Amino acid sequence: MSNIFHDFDRPDKPVSMKEKEYSRILTAAVVNEKFRKLLLSDPEMAVRMGFGGEAFHLDNADTRRLASIRATSLAEFARQMNSTGMFAGASCTAAD
Repeated sequence: MSNIFHDFDRPDKPVSMKEKEYSRILTAAVVNEKFRKLLLSDPEMAVRMGFGGEAFHLDNADTRRLASIRATSLAEFARQMNSTGMFAGASCTAAD
């Protein structure tokens, strides 16, 4: 089973730009409680604000899909991202 935290340096496993952005978003949520709380309470604002001076690069449709997620934990947020098909062909595993 794979997960969304890809080894981006492996050319034998291509990853879409969208998957990289979703991975960046979840990584920011894992390492920063303030960003995690914002992502869970207002995903659209979290994406639009970026993290650590870096912007997230999602188109409007992807931002709207992400904004529609309602979760109380990061694990649930990741499960919903996976169940909506945001990760093309990737299986997502997450734990609190």
